[in-house]
Amino acid sequence: MLKKDLVDRVSSELSMQKQDVSLAVDIMLDAMSKALIEERRIELRGFGSFSVRSRKPRSTKNPRTGKIMEIPDRKTLHFTMSKSLKEALISETE
Repeated sequence: MLKKDLVDRVSSELSMQKQDVSLAVDIMLDAMSKALIEERRIELRGFGSFSVRSRKPRSTKNPRTGKIMEIPDRKTLHFTMSKSLKEALISETE
């Protein structure tokens, strides 16, 4: 689903103008981005949670050249789905 699809669906369900819904989505995504940059956890009940995790530095081998490469530590985004979303996905596949 694209951002445009989300805006279209919300605006049609709430009978609101697309411009207003688009602005609300932009504000929400901006607030979420800022919270994650500050390494704060975001929890959306019924959907899931987002958090920032740190990965340790490591060494790896380039399969093409055989050269050992050092990968520095970095931060990654982690998503954990809610129990209700997980159950809905599992029941849909059965």
